[in-house]
Amino acid sequence: MKRSSGARLGATAAVSVLSLALITGCSDSGSDDAENTEGSGSSSSSSAPAAKAATSAELEKLLLAQGDVKGYKVASGDDTLPKSKSAVKTDKAECNALAWATAGLAPGDTDANASNSVAEDKAATATAQPEDIADAFDINMTYVGLSSYDGDGAEKALKAVSDGVSACSGGYGLAAGGENSKVTKVAAGQGSGQGDESVAFSQGVDMDGEGTATFQTEVVRKGNTVATFYTVNFASLGSGKAAEVPAAVVEAQIAKLK
Repeated sequence: MKRSSGARLGATAAVSVLSLALITGCSDSGSDDAENTEGSGSSSSSSAPAAKAATSAELEKLLLAQGDVKGYKVASGDDTLPKSKSAVKTDKAECNALAWATAGLAPGDTDANASNSVAEDKAATATAQPEDIADAFDINMTYVGLSSYDGDGAEKALKAVSDGVSACSGGYGLAAGGENSKVTKVAAGQGSGQGDESVAFSQGVDMDGEGTATFQTEVVRKGNTVATFYTVNFASLGSGKAAEVPAAVVEAQIAKLK
């Protein structure tokens, strides 16, 4: 069970998803008090938009829907992800933005947040054969979060993530859902180049003495909206192989943002 909490980096019952072999989505996530409004994005080339932040309801309509990405299944309503930032604690304040982004929560200071999940759709081709049942676990699931900000809040959110990647390179402690996990290292990754700026990073998570699992996250800003993408493959948790954030999912989601 502890392994699942480490894998989700903020989810409290990912094991239920694995045991049922069903792909479900993330719950709507409201955010509480946010810290770390400083940090650095990759390449901010435009000034902060003057538009007001969108509401959570408006963000829900901008999330990817079924049929938006060919070969992927979109789902929502999963109650296993934390609903607020108060449910995700780190032992280093500068690492908060990383943990929040990974949990589908807003990495910056805002109350406007929405999330869901997008997974490879293998169910359509699966049969009752044992090999197909095993293969059903070998699915890349991406948790997508959207958040919106007033003024230059979105740029500050990206900066918080970028600064966190550097400040937390040596790892940090994470508490969520009454369980503790240890992120052993954080490393900068290659962003997709989508949106106005993006930050990508990988995190190594201790699997309770059974090795380290590596997970990829990308955070993209388009205007005053920030999209977070965190991908996990339950079948490869013990292999040390990281599941890549699908480019098709990132591109399709950013294309829907205003």
